[in-house]
Amino acid sequence: MTVKISHSQDIQTFFEEASGFGNDEGSSRLKTVINRLLLDTVKIIEDLEITQDEFWKAVDYLNRLGGRNEAGLLVAGLGLEHYLDLLQDAKDEHAGLAGGTPRTIEGPLYVAGAPIAEGEVRMDDGSEDGVATVMFLQGQVTDTDGRPVAGAIVDLWHADTQGNYSYFDKSQSDYNLRRRIVTDAEGRYRARSIVPSGYGCSPDGPTQEVLNLLGRHGQRPAHIHFFISAPGHRHLTTQINLSGDAYLWDDFAYATRDGLIGDIRFVDDAEAAHERGVQGRFAEVDFDFQLQKAPAPEAEQRSQRPRALQEA
Repeated sequence: MTVKISHSQDIQTFFEEASGFGNDEGSSRLKTVINRLLLDTVKIIEDLEITQDEFWKAVDYLNRLGGRNEAGLLVAGLGLEHYLDLLQDAKDEHAGLAGGTPRTIEGPLYVAGAPIAEGEVRMDDGSEDGVATVMFLQGQVTDTDGRPVAGAIVDLWHADTQGNYSYFDKSQSDYNLRRRIVTDAEGRYRARSIVPSGYGCSPDGPTQEVLNLLGRHGQRPAHIHFFISAPGHRHLTTQINLSGDAYLWDDFAYATRDGLIGDIRFVDDAEAAHERGVQGRFAEVDFDFQLQKAPAPEAEQRSQRPRALQEA
């Protein structure tokens, strides 16, 4: 027999007390959110007849999820981060804001403070020379009318050939494969780097544990993350997934979107390699970005979500 008591006034009053409604201290906003979270949780417990064993296994899971720092990975894998993009898209449509390069998820692996350079930069530290394929990435930042945006900051980061990111992977040097590039007078940016690898969730981690129970994989295609910002323009958080990857349209984090496929071309021409100052096979990726005008000054800034900051 299903027993439900969450609708009773006694329970409603009890959770109002637990949410801090009986005092004038703290944050009224957080009190409202916590109260809704508690009431929705007990409704789930009742509607789905969650057992005490299931409840406490969930609590243990949250402990393990935090212990492995995988909460950001899980919200991407369950589609919640992509949902935030879809919600913002809908808000933009309602407000009549259109055009520009599509947004997509940031992911949990950004690190603030990467070295900054004018126009062109090398991103890798050379530690994978002879193993990695050299990649030349370039493009132009314009507004939605096609006018170049000089002085835009292209903040980009990606994984190495093992699918690992510097800072989180302590074997890599500081800010390896992380740079900021200031666009030139024509709005252009250029980077020499290496072709990144896709990667998967740790097979023994709590995110993959849930995905296994959902019958899903935890793989991402090779991709490159970007923040693009410029005065008077709306901040853009996006990434490009590289063409030809087996998981291009099967990204467990739901980041692949129309308009965000980077066409990667592999070149096996010795003369072309010599002209580029490299030996052997190399790759080229061209990708341009269009920025919307900022409807308000705060739109020029990225979100204030917590992010890693490299220690000096």
